[in-house]
Amino acid sequence: QVQLVESGGGLVQAGDSLRLSCAASGRTFSSYNMAWFRQAPGKKREFVAAINRSGSGTYYTDSVKGRFTISRDNAKNTVYLQMNNLKPEDTAVYYCAADPATVATMPASWDYWGQGTQVTVSS
Repeated sequence: QVQLVESGGGLVQAGDSLRLSCAASGRTFSSYNMAWFRQAPGKKREFVAAINRSGSGTYYTDSVKGRFTISRDNAKNTVYLQMNNLKPEDTAVYYCAADPATVATMPASWDYWGQGTQVTVSS
């Protein structure tokens, strides 16, 4: 089992950058694929990005390609989401997720979740 704690959210202006962090408990962090999802008010939770166990493979939803970068530091048990050129439509609660097997885009495929961190982008 793994516990996840997100941090780094906040209120920024359009065009600004933020880096989200997700710290994982346990000594088996490198056994988990990791992902970021987001959920805006009144909308379903949606996939943002994922990274495989070794960090050699990354996956993004089209709307964030070229602006967001997911990375991980297995020595620090942490996954990051660098978000550049933020837009108002990026406003959402961002969740970190972990799973030993999947890198699927469906939230139901992921076993472990953090509590979320709010990102608000003003125009």
